[in-house]
Amino acid sequence: MTKRRSRGEGELRWDETRQRWIATFTVGYTPDGKRIRKKATGKTKTEAKEKLREIIRDYEDGLTLAKGDATVEQAVNDWLEYELSRRDKATYEVGQNMCRLHVIPALGKRKLRELSAQDVDKWLMAKSKTLSTSTLRLMRSYLNRSVKRAMARDLVKRNVVELCSVPRGKEGRPSKALTLAQAEAVLKAAEGTRLQGYIVLALLTGARTEELRALTWDHVDLEGDPDAEPVIPPYVAVWRSVRAGGDTKTRKSRRTLALPQRAVEALNAQKTQQEEEKQVAGDRWTEEGRVFASLVGTELDSHNVRRAFRLIIAKTNLDPKQWTPRELRHSFVSLLSDQGIPLEEISRLVGHSSTAVTELVYRKQIRPVIQEGAKAMDRIFKA
Repeated sequence: MTKRRSRGEGELRWDETRQRWIATFTVGYTPDGKRIRKKATGKTKTEAKEKLREIIRDYEDGLTLAKGDATVEQAVNDWLEYELSRRDKATYEVGQNMCRLHVIPALGKRKLRELSAQDVDKWLMAKSKTLSTSTLRLMRSYLNRSVKRAMARDLVKRNVVELCSVPRGKEGRPSKALTLAQAEAVLKAAEGTRLQGYIVLALLTGARTEELRALTWDHVDLEGDPDAEPVIPPYVAVWRSVRAGGDTKTRKSRRTLALPQRAVEALNAQKTQQEEEKQVAGDRWTEEGRVFASLVGTELDSHNVRRAFRLIIAKTNLDPKQWTPRELRHSFVSLLSDQGIPLEEISRLVGHSSTAVTELVYRKQIRPVIQEGAKAMDRIFKA
């Protein structure tokens, strides 16, 4: 004789309307005495019972809010909205675009519970044929943080992304530096353009592009104080950037740089040009005190800077598609290195936290300085 199931132990029934088996089980009671029931459905008895067993296991593990239908796309969008959106605008846009282009189309429809390490491995390996290693690392990080947030909200039991490593991607375009002759050609091509002061300052001070776009006239002194003791030269105070909160990249990025005469002349011309633009803009001008601004005084867009820069490069014998504004900073390091300026001094000028950072980022631009040790040893221990 078949043993009768105890009251509340569980139930397995056929739903004619849904054409599915429904399995239910009482796992406990609320403080007010109501039963806590878990339910699962399946096309067969076995499927319904298996799903119910998984739900009960999750409940016993403490995953009381687990939802089996949550997808990777939902997890990524949730992370973008509640986590990445708190970062600065540029960081958010990069993350959003990368997720929309690479993460969601490939894995978005996958349920979080069904996402496997093998799925992630295959996805990264496929992307490695067209994307650089650094881009792959960033994509994996976005997916990892999205699933980690979902796990913290009981939408999935574990984060399989953490089990996956980043494969070697396509070789990225290495950063380059202008030679002295090329730098002179670029400065010549920039004369008379709206970007002349920007290019001169970037090339002659090594300031980052986000620092120049945030630079204001109250942080620029084009006269200095020749009567002071010691003499104060014309200078620019690099204390802000267009990053979130307006802070520079690191604490040591805050620096005050003396201006070469050519930069002083370019900034004087920039001030005159800006006064003319104010007259033309009239009531449309928004006074934000920016040194490098749009035609109505607002912050320059990085895409517009890049576009204008490449138009200037096109006037030289260089390929505009192969150069970006950030390589003016690389050129600054290279030109100083060619003149034998010590690595420590270059590091201070570009606002790095240590010489190790300078050497890592600009190792291809630092040439004569890293050879000084060998040359000195040759002089000391003559062959």
